Amino acid sequence: MSIPMVDLKIQYESIQDEINRAVLGVLQNTHFILGPHGKALEEEVAGYHKVKHAVAVASGTDALHLALLATGIKRGDEVITSPFTFIATAEAISYVGAVPVFVDIRPDTFNMDITKLEAAITKKTKAIIPVHLYGHPVDMDGLMQLAKEHHLRVVEDCAQSFGAEYQGKKTGAFGDIGCFSFFPSKNLGCYGDGGMVITDDAKLAEHMLSLRNHGSRVRYYHDEIGYNSRLDEIQAAILRIKFKHIDEYNAKRNANASLYAKYLSVPGIQTPREQSGTKHVFHQYTIRVKNRDAVKKKLDEGNVTSSMIYYPVPLHLQTAYEDLGMKPGSLPAAEQAAQEVLSLPMYPELTEGQIKQVADAVKKAL
Repeated sequence: MSIPMVDLKIQYESIQDEINRAVLGVLQNTHFILGPHGKALEEEVAGYHKVKHAVAVASGTDALHLALLATGIKRGDEVITSPFTFIATAEAISYVGAVPVFVDIRPDTFNMDITKLEAAITKKTKAIIPVHLYGHPVDMDGLMQLAKEHHLRVVEDCAQSFGAEYQGKKTGAFGDIGCFSFFPSKNLGCYGDGGMVITDDAKLAEHMLSLRNHGSRVRYYHDEIGYNSRLDEIQAAILRIKFKHIDEYNAKRNANASLYAKYLSVPGIQTPREQSGTKHVFHQYTIRVKNRDAVKKKLDEGNVTSSMIYYPVPLHLQTAYEDLGMKPGSLPAAEQAAQEVLSLPMYPELTEGQIKQVADAVKKAL
């Protein structure tokens, strides 16, 4: 049987009793929205990141959208981000009427190239969204220095980096707001959609609490037009169980990445790089191969292992953003990465035998 990209069933079976008790408890309590599990999860996640506030929302996309609203980003503003990410990052910018400005990436980490950041800043620039792609932190020292010099807001996209660290500090705790996704396949995932923001700013946290609940701070009194973006209690209860295991899960991902590197150490394959001073959490294990499409086709035909392309078309070349007028060749590092990246199965429960099986299939496909 082909090895899947992620196996959620095997993880569920390992914590089945805990999960079932937690869900049953919510059903018996009948407090399904903004209940005690949601509040406790917010406190636990804030403590884990050593920040003062956390606000649970309905999805990672909502986390980004509401964070931009809370930080005052509005129509006509420019927000700098990476072109090599899931479209939700740029969608959130578009939702508030702002304009995404894409900065090319580093070929080794796939993250925004901070050396190219300053050249993209204009009088209209109001914020930066660094994306900690695949679980590898962005160079936050350089980014935060530029943000400070130019008085820019920083909203971190940590959808793939729960638990990752840069210079001993967890991603999400550097900027004005850190945004997380709890989509089921994430390192910390629920059994539906879910998200969260973290911040040290009490006013931003208070504004997020209002925005997620129809613009209301007091029931049936509405200070602004808000949204229905509340993490339901069943998902919060599930996340609290899985949160207790997150460091263990991430450690196993790191161990699996080391095994992949060992078995894929051959010419023609570039394995992921982990920069000094960072802690990668390997949400995805993404290699680079020159003949990527041919390799993936052979893997698909071999039915030994799944593989995925994250992402085949960088955002500046998507039809949705053709109005920006960017052409092929404008962001060469991102465009080349889109032609070469291939993500392999990655989850904590992978065995060494499975990893070797995947690696052998990749080498054969080359």
